[in-house]
Amino acid sequence: MSSILTNTAALTALSSLNKTASSLQMTQNRISTGLRVASAQDNAGYWSIATTMRSDNSALSTVKDALGLGSAAAEVAYTGTNAAIGLTQQIKDKLVAALQPGVDRTKIQAEVKQLQDQLKSTADSSSFSGQNWLSVDSGATGYNATRSTISSFTRSGTTVNVGTIDVNVTTTKLYDATGSTGVLDKTGSSGSSVANLDISTLTDSSADQAKLKSMITDVDSAISGMTTSAANLGAAKTRMTGQSTFIDALSAAITSGIGALVDANMTEESTKLSALQVQQQLGTQALTIANQSSQSILSLFR
Repeated sequence: MSSILTNTAALTALSSLNKTASSLQMTQNRISTGLRVASAQDNAGYWSIATTMRSDNSALSTVKDALGLGSAAAEVAYTGTNAAIGLTQQIKDKLVAALQPGVDRTKIQAEVKQLQDQLKSTADSSSFSGQNWLSVDSGATGYNATRSTISSFTRSGTTVNVGTIDVNVTTTKLYDATGSTGVLDKTGSSGSSVANLDISTLTDSSADQAKLKSMITDVDSAISGMTTSAANLGAAKTRMTGQSTFIDALSAAITSGIGALVDANMTEESTKLSALQVQQQLGTQALTIANQSSQSILSLFR
């Protein structure tokens, strides 16, 4: 039946054209954004997962920055400790030379004093971003002997965990302003510390020679302690560097996972775009033909 009120062919063609236009718009959006799931309305589940993963990946970036800072602090402390070992060895050499009867121990002490001052300066200068692991004040307000570096961020369901790499400066400090409990300022068996030993008044007497040997033992013990400390600092830095490398790989894997969920396949989308553009053209022509069919009814009344 021909009708001038209802054009079924035109309605069908219009509906098909609207669907094609909607699909074409979706494909164009995917091509322009590069995303198959750009918002929750595209796929609520995938969008939610991807958003959470992006948030966690951003946290991992912060973790990597923290590891960089921690690694730098450990490197500075290691460098300072290594330099202190060399200076303390020189003090030990001066003390061994002072054992020789008849030497001018006052002049040797002048050299030792310069090395002692340089040791203190080295420890005080071994600071990075406000952190000093070699020269501390354990009596200061808010003092914490454990220096923590954020090393990981993990999620289990709705629970997140932040891991740390801890370094206890009790084993690395060379000087402690409170209590003098550092490797270089603590009192040894000789009754003095590496930081304040003084041989200028010692003589060739048996008692003074014994005290001098005791000082050498204390200095040697300090060198041994700093060697252990340097090894621990080196191990901590190696761990931080390794963790940072792992964070890089983990972040890349998460980014790849997010892409698998929400990224558009550009080759596939370009193929769809070409097909939809042809469908749109054909739909437009079909609608035009359907609209023209009602015009033929006029010829019946001429």
